[in-house]
Amino acid sequence: MDRSDDETNPQYQGLTGLRNLGNTCYMNAVIQCLCSVSPLVEYFLSGRYTASEDGEIATAFAYLMNDMWLGDFDCVSPEVFRLVIGERYPAFIKKTQQDAQEFLIYVLNELHEALKKVSHGTSRRRNQGTSSSVWESRGCVGESSIITRLFEGHLSYDIMCLECQTTTYKNEIFTVLSLPIPYETECSLEECLECFFQQDILTWNNQINCSCCGIKTDAAVRASIAKAPKIVIFHLKRFDCQGSYKKKLKTDIYYPLNNLDLSSYIYPLFRKNPKYSLFAVVNHFGDLDGGHYTAYCKHPPTQSWYNFDDSQISEIPDPSVQTSAAYLLFYSSQTFSVPVKNQNG
Repeated sequence: MDRSDDETNPQYQGLTGLRNLGNTCYMNAVIQCLCSVSPLVEYFLSGRYTASEDGEIATAFAYLMNDMWLGDFDCVSPEVFRLVIGERYPAFIKKTQQDAQEFLIYVLNELHEALKKVSHGTSRRRNQGTSSSVWESRGCVGESSIITRLFEGHLSYDIMCLECQTTTYKNEIFTVLSLPIPYETECSLEECLECFFQQDILTWNNQINCSCCGIKTDAAVRASIAKAPKIVIFHLKRFDCQGSYKKKLKTDIYYPLNNLDLSSYIYPLFRKNPKYSLFAVVNHFGDLDGGHYTAYCKHPPTQSWYNFDDSQISEIPDPSVQTSAAYLLFYSSQTFSVPVKNQNG
């Protein structure tokens, strides 16, 4: 990508490639998407963040954001960030392809743990060692971070016993919603959402222990969003692994670039800011045993879309953002402005 002589020109800030360190395209694609979240970038550039004693990942992330937004490089190496996160999660230090969704969840979890501020109570670490997108309920009321403020949503499950009709409620915290793909050839994101939020019947091994009936019973369960996050991330479940059976769903999924309306999935009492706009996509090309990740990101200073393919960056027209390779979709309920570095930070 050609740059002008004025490297501080905002038009080029945030357009920095990432060197591939050996099958690290999954890492680079996720970092580029997080790099396009202006409130997150601004938080780290401002110097407002204070990491805990074991917050090396947050510090390494801050240096990387600084290089990508304020440096005068066409391409930088995420080596330090990779080494630090690899100390805690050895899979990410190996030169083997990893899952971008799992990497994203680990990074958000670690950034939260390093940056959280607790007002009272005892904190519990969030669920680790699993690709689940649901985090454990926190053991204190006042635990928050820039991650929870931007990415955290709450799901509410209405669980009705089919014997006595008693309804109980269960809440879960999420940062990534993993959506099933209902059709093999083509479908819409709305159809994936309908599939996720439709009522399910819990029977056989999934029966509930009904406190009113005193026995295990069949139940109907339906999920809704009790708290919608400012930024909602959808994971499209393209990888189908059942025992030795492995398959990648290459379904064409049509997703809107603007005005994604989530209001029908949000609990009626909490319906606000239901319209979302797409600002980043992680793509996966190829099959389960191989493949390549890239990112499409909307550049806050120019509002243009760019393709980030490791060290290579190219501008793309809006229609090209729609692709059958989409794996992670990043939507925001607010328009991002250009991140500003606080000179006093």
